Amino acid sequence: MSIVLVGGHDRMQDEYREICSSRGHRVKVYTQMPARFDKAIGNPDRIVLFTSTVSHKMMLTAMKEAKKKNISVVRSQSSSASSLLELLKKLESEKDTACPS
Repeated sequence: MSIVLVGGHDRMQDEYREICSSRGHRVKVYTQMPARFDKAIGNPDRIVLFTSTVSHKMMLTAMKEAKKKNISVVRSQSSSASSLLELLKKLESEKDTACPS
């Protein structure tokens, strides 16, 4: 699954990437709003918003792109590594139940 992670702490970027890649997900992490953020988002399977550590403008841009491209958004108030891990486990279990092989 491809994920765009929006928000979080700058010092945790590598840890966020490691958690996602260890579970087999491709991830882009944006803790600060880059230029042309709407174009940088791309077309991921999910957008994860860490609501307590994201700027209002960055959140609105991510939500606008998600609506325009029909991308599912998952919100988490906590931006800790353990909350990201739990969120990924939940998303994986939803995907498994939605698409039985």
